[in-house]
Amino acid sequence: MTPFYDDIIDNIIVLRISIALSILAVVFLLGSLGYHFIEGMPFFDGFYMTFITITTIGFTELKNLSQMGRILTMVLFVMGIGVISYIASQTTQLIFESEIFRIRAMKKQLQKMEQHYIIAGYGRIGHRIAEVLKDADIPIVVIDNRESSLERVKNENLLYVAGDAQDEDVLKEAGIERAKGLICTLSRDQDNVFVTLIARDINSDIFILVRTNHHHNTKKILRAGADKVISPYEIGADRMANVILRPNVDQFMNRILDGTTQDHVFDEVKVFEGSELANKTLQDAQIRQKYFVVIIAIIPEDQEKIQFNPGSQDKISVGDSLIVLGDFERIKHLREKGCKDFRTLEERVSNHDFINNLNSPKNNIQST
Repeated sequence: MTPFYDDIIDNIIVLRISIALSILAVVFLLGSLGYHFIEGMPFFDGFYMTFITITTIGFTELKNLSQMGRILTMVLFVMGIGVISYIASQTTQLIFESEIFRIRAMKKQLQKMEQHYIIAGYGRIGHRIAEVLKDADIPIVVIDNRESSLERVKNENLLYVAGDAQDEDVLKEAGIERAKGLICTLSRDQDNVFVTLIARDINSDIFILVRTNHHHNTKKILRAGADKVISPYEIGADRMANVILRPNVDQFMNRILDGTTQDHVFDEVKVFEGSELANKTLQDAQIRQKYFVVIIAIIPEDQEKIQFNPGSQDKISVGDSLIVLGDFERIKHLREKGCKDFRTLEERVSNHDFINNLNSPKNNIQST
């Protein structure tokens, strides 16, 4: 749930409680003043009499009341019980109304969602993916049917659909027809296959990324309609093996991926028309000297013949994507000043054609 809707709900709750408390305060004030003027009691004694009358504690009166004092006591009792009952009923009603309001507001927002990513399964992997995409301001919707997962989704203010991702209606409620991508992270491969089949049937253009627990199921999941299949266990195992086999390489990659100390990252930058680097060779562009970043590869706009470790005479053209290594600020400087790439990360993700790029002959890599 977005903070906007939470603020509306909170304002309604505060307003109703404030009104009820104000009425209760007025009753106490009238009671205290009434006992003061009618019975000549000090103000605090009048307040005490009002308190024990409204709360029905049943203590003895501080003094024998006159007929007017008894009438005041009866009026205060009726008014007090009425106000307290109102507060109790409103509190109970607000608990249900707030949840209903949240659900209705979320459903309206889901109906407006476009070019978003659906995460089916909010376990450890799905949770981590959601964290990363949320930090990058990528719109996401979570699907899960476990109470523990749904509670965590609510606490993290994420849009969600409570249900089984294998249910076609649940996928449609999550906006599968308008979504840009589906990320299947369910614990069982057969469940991911079934979700993939349904999603591909509903939306033939959606990009589907699937987790698999067993490598031998990769081809089956791809045949079901997935565009990309990843085995977290194999990736983790390979990474652990590299700690033993290539310790220095692993240390370098760990710093790059974790963003520690040197704060260096791999990133991609697109070259736009009229930019400083357009139609220049690497030697003429002097990227390393001006921007202090390393060009790892040049990917042409047609995704053919990726130039890995490009040489000084390799040319940078409009539409090329540069794979670079450097710190955040210097890459940002290159992106904006050198390439005129002012897109946000959300815009870059939403405009990327995952499916066509995966199907293009981009595996043809040239090394200089």
